[in-house]
Amino acid sequence: MRERVRIGVIGAGLIAQWEHIPNLLRLSDRFQLVGVSDPSATGRDFVARHFGVATFPDSDALLTEPLDAVLVASPDFTHVDETLKALGQRRHVFCEKPLCYGPAEAAQIVAARDTAGTVVQVGYMKRHDPAYEACLDLLPGEPGTLRHVSVAVTDPDSWPFVAAHPCALVNDLPESLIAAGREAKSRQVAEALGFAPSPDIAKGFAGSYCSSLVHDVNAAIGLLDRIGVSDADREIIGAAFFADGDGGLATIRLLGGQAVWQMTHLAVPSIADYDERITLTFDDRIVELRFPSPYLNHFPTRLAIRQSDGRRLDTREIRPDYGEAFLAELEAFWSSIVTGKPARNTVEQALRDQTLLRDLARFAAGRRSGDGELSSGQDDGGAVRTEAAA
Repeated sequence: MRERVRIGVIGAGLIAQWEHIPNLLRLSDRFQLVGVSDPSATGRDFVARHFGVATFPDSDALLTEPLDAVLVASPDFTHVDETLKALGQRRHVFCEKPLCYGPAEAAQIVAARDTAGTVVQVGYMKRHDPAYEACLDLLPGEPGTLRHVSVAVTDPDSWPFVAAHPCALVNDLPESLIAAGREAKSRQVAEALGFAPSPDIAKGFAGSYCSSLVHDVNAAIGLLDRIGVSDADREIIGAAFFADGDGGLATIRLLGGQAVWQMTHLAVPSIADYDERITLTFDDRIVELRFPSPYLNHFPTRLAIRQSDGRRLDTREIRPDYGEAFLAELEAFWSSIVTGKPARNTVEQALRDQTLLRDLARFAAGRRSGDGELSSGQDDGGAVRTEAAA
């Protein structure tokens, strides 16, 4: 493998314009950005003018170029097809989250990756955040003192941060393409869940869970792995979507009731404030990560630990450095391709994440994971269902 990886980007939306394209160009000693594909002429024109990069109308055209790897940054419902297409041509793949909606799709990607013998890395940049890495060292070595894990996200989406980045908003796609995308997304969500969900369940699963909370699920699982809490130590006891699918929540019993993990996400499209926190409470310490908006580069995540000595409370804030997680994940992708270093964010990790999110959505709809039976408590309409209400 040549040391400078020839890469193409599939998708020219905001995450590509704001993060992946400029970061690949910044890492020009490691990557040669060959081109970017997108069906939007507006998006292609912006990329060509602003970055001086060749553009292509679709991934088929891009994949005729001599590429070692692709970065998939197209809409969520395209991720599986684009990843499988690239793996079929033995290209390495970096795919934005979510890799897929359901575990069956992840298993399909695992098989294709193993056949191709190439690297697949999922875009969970928080695992590469310097504060997240430092947080791992603040955790106890075993889970006996864990009592509570909290994930809380309020998300206005990208609009408050548009002024910080030059961009082109894509609004020129033909209605037929948009309709086909809606149909594909609806089909994939239903296949992942195992039933045809109501609109708020479908919206909450694809949006609140799979597009937002998936980052925090992946990060929290990494923290729980560090202290020895396994997937078998989890039991779902509550899940719901609310605010017409703009919000999602979940409650998971850990370690047979020794601890509990709670998550909430809410879209706040009229409030120009982003807040995202993961807090772990132990008998002897509280450790918290407070993440900035992902659209603010080199804006450090706040890591704090609180401990007491009698009535005295000590709070310590740790700031490892101003490194950018979006850059670090691309550097890791390069290392996996060129040096064979194991990928940090694997398909197997995504499989764990999507299995949990799938099971939570099924619980919210009153369905047990793995069957088609409605359990007591809630119909497919999406009202709150908890163990106490069942």
